[in-house]
Amino acid sequence: MSATHVNSYYAATANDATRYPALAGTVKTDVCVVGGGFSGIATAMSLAERGYRVAVIEARRIGWGASGRNGGQLIAGISGEHRIESQLGDAGRKLLTDIRYLGHDIIERRVTQHQIRCDLKHGWMEVATRPRHFEIMQDYVEERRAAGDGEQLDLVAARDMERVIGTRLYHGAMVDPRSGHLHPLNLCLGEARAAAASGVKIYEESPVTEVVGGAKPYAATAEGRVEANAIVLAGFLDPVFQTGPLNGLLFPTGSYIVATEPLPEALADEISPRDLAAADSNVVLDYFRLSADRRLLFGGRCNYSNRDPSDIRETLRPRMLEVFPQLDGFGLDFAWGGKIDIVLTRVPAIGRREPNVYYMQGYCGHGVNTTHIAGEIVAEAISGTMEKFDLFEKIRHVRLPVGQWVGNQMLALGMLYYRLRDLL
Repeated sequence: MSATHVNSYYAATANDATRYPALAGTVKTDVCVVGGGFSGIATAMSLAERGYRVAVIEARRIGWGASGRNGGQLIAGISGEHRIESQLGDAGRKLLTDIRYLGHDIIERRVTQHQIRCDLKHGWMEVATRPRHFEIMQDYVEERRAAGDGEQLDLVAARDMERVIGTRLYHGAMVDPRSGHLHPLNLCLGEARAAAASGVKIYEESPVTEVVGGAKPYAATAEGRVEANAIVLAGFLDPVFQTGPLNGLLFPTGSYIVATEPLPEALADEISPRDLAAADSNVVLDYFRLSADRRLLFGGRCNYSNRDPSDIRETLRPRMLEVFPQLDGFGLDFAWGGKIDIVLTRVPAIGRREPNVYYMQGYCGHGVNTTHIAGEIVAEAISGTMEKFDLFEKIRHVRLPVGQWVGNQMLALGMLYYRLRDLL
């Protein structure tokens, strides 16, 4: 089991080399968090801010998984919003309004408070791949403004797209200046350092082999165990934990990114005049942004079959050049990928496996923001404020009554349909 971060642009530019010990012996604490990605570290910080003693157990390295290699896009809201509204009605709409920028607020506060250097930049947009997609964006902005929650949103017509992007491929855009982008691995490492400074005990290279709830909860590894009053299963976990309400819920999905060599300043300004992160409006989408050192980070082509491409560079290069033909001839210095977690309803799964064993997972590509929202909601629940948590527990999720391999093949066929629809 490798504990090395994936060979990515983020790992090559990480600014924190802190290592944490492996768990050995018995540790007693208030809350044990399993998982050292955004979910686990954000939850630990939210609990520590409330005065709880917390221990975090990570199987590999802090930020090893999707938290340390994602697109770095800080996008408002969460996935599956329409399902939350349809299932919860007015309570769901209020919930969405209350949490839409909660993750942003938490991240921005912690970056400032703890002086975390993670290249945080404001500005994000969704670009329309079809004229009808722009019409949907217009309706969405009108709904947000009518609800008093969308005055900052800006619609850019197709004829004005050169103001925001250096390609003629798209048919308009919705710009959200409150959203943005950042270096995700440096954020996760910086938050972990801040959590440790506040008293959180962090253990790396300590795969959890057993989680027990009940009267005396604990999480055990090969060399030790953490005894606590509550346990939080945070993020994408080993199948050993996919039991009870999590069985058949989560499906790992491949997502891939390339990073160009540093671009000339004039070309970077042409490609992204306002330095906005971007995602397109397709179901199987592309996403891209400039790094702090003027590389284009271009990702997408999610793979739902669990078969990684043999050459990530050559898989993504043609699409990148279709969007930005002016990048022809520039090298791709980095290419990487890995699994993100998908749930079929697209609504993040936040709930309890047992009364004192909490879980959070299934961010469906919105993890930077949503992990911090989930961490705050679970911390509130543990401290006795259940309002938001109870609403997420009411969400009815779709589960496939088959093994994960068969489930992924079914999911792949479904997403192939959407991919063909996007193309047509």
